[in-house]
Amino acid sequence: MYNVKSLNADEFISDEEIRETLKYADENKNNIKLINEILGKASKKKGLNHREASVLLACDIPEKVQEMYKLANEIKQDYYGNRIVLFAPLYLSNYCVNGCVYCPYHMKNKHIARKKLTQEEIVKEVTALQDMGHKRLAIEAGEDPVNNPIEYILECIKTIYGIKHKNGAIRRVNVNIAATTVENYRKLKEAEIGTYILFQETYHKKSYEQLHPTGPKHNYNYHTEAMDRAMEGGIDDVGLGVLFGLEMYRYEFAGLLMHAEHLEAVFGVGPHTISVPRIKRADDIDPDVFDNGISDDIFAKICALIRISVPYTGMIISTRESKKVREMVLPLGVSQISGGSRTSVGGYDKPEIKEELTTEQFDVSDTRSLDEVVNWLIKLGYIPSFCTACYREGRTGDRFMALCKNMQILNCCHPNALMTLKEYLEDYAKDDTRELGMKLIEEELKKIPNEKVRQIAYNHIHDIEDGKRDFRF
Repeated sequence: MYNVKSLNADEFISDEEIRETLKYADENKNNIKLINEILGKASKKKGLNHREASVLLACDIPEKVQEMYKLANEIKQDYYGNRIVLFAPLYLSNYCVNGCVYCPYHMKNKHIARKKLTQEEIVKEVTALQDMGHKRLAIEAGEDPVNNPIEYILECIKTIYGIKHKNGAIRRVNVNIAATTVENYRKLKEAEIGTYILFQETYHKKSYEQLHPTGPKHNYNYHTEAMDRAMEGGIDDVGLGVLFGLEMYRYEFAGLLMHAEHLEAVFGVGPHTISVPRIKRADDIDPDVFDNGISDDIFAKICALIRISVPYTGMIISTRESKKVREMVLPLGVSQISGGSRTSVGGYDKPEIKEELTTEQFDVSDTRSLDEVVNWLIKLGYIPSFCTACYREGRTGDRFMALCKNMQILNCCHPNALMTLKEYLEDYAKDDTRELGMKLIEEELKKIPNEKVRQIAYNHIHDIEDGKRDFRF
């Protein structure tokens, strides 16, 4: 049975409901009257449910698809403006006891070099990231209770927050580690993490169990119910995601939206972020063995419909995707991207030499430096943002969502983005990027509607020029 408020994964992600949804979508994919009704509801910018969104995903009428893209762009502008938040992943350890068949960290892979960062090595990694200009990290680690216990993760977070180098500081650490207990989520909350991120990989239970044949991750229900435990443990910002290419994309799309609906129904707070990674080539892994890969056009459509269906969520595109693909989906609702990323353990301080045994989780498609990404975003008309103000001002969970759903978050996010961009331009940018960025800030300051806020932001930007840092609304 399907029950959005159930705490049982088999009920809030109901296989029967997904199959009925896909059947309904197939039957109505050319139903112009219904499609127009759904698009009319979507135009109110309050979201769609999984059945409505699945009809739009099934619809391939060109002019209707273009309507979806146009609406996704409008919703992104209304909720998040033209800001794009930047972050970097930091891989702590690739020791793992799971047997995930799509991940090179799987326990049986003997080709990969196993490595776990010491606290001293973390200092070097984070210093290198600060020298790039990063302020926000997403830490990653394999699941291994001996090598990567929660105590190790907590120690790493404490170390990261304590590193101050020149004008650099990591102001927010997001955490992407395996499903764990309510007690451990409470510990992560006490460590002042930002968002807890956990990819579902696939919502198809039978496929999930086959793809995770051994290890604790084999337990589908425990993994799928992790966000409920995280919320119970006090973490009110959680991030969902599926790995597109493992199962049929329409099934995953419906399951992903059902998960968001479940969190809303039970906790009153949906996912703070949704990530849309696609399976990529990696050591001991060939994505061609998976028959469910999706084209760039389908990927773009999925991004647009996530934005339309869950308008308040932050949408993340990583360096798994190429510059070309990232440029294609940026107007369709993306609000966060990584830049200058390394997916190897220790890869920022000492980039890997290709001839050596790798520690990479997957091949990076966008290999540009952070400065090149910032420069590119500015030329495209976006504001590269390094802001972490909401986390540190307590605007998380329902407080953030209340502001976001009322489209009020721009009143503080826009000036915060400009001030953090100014910090980047002063401390890290190359000359060309600095020149472009200063022109952008000058133009964007004029757009702040509140005169008082505009004047304060203007003053702080000049204070940053004089050496002061870390202003926020």
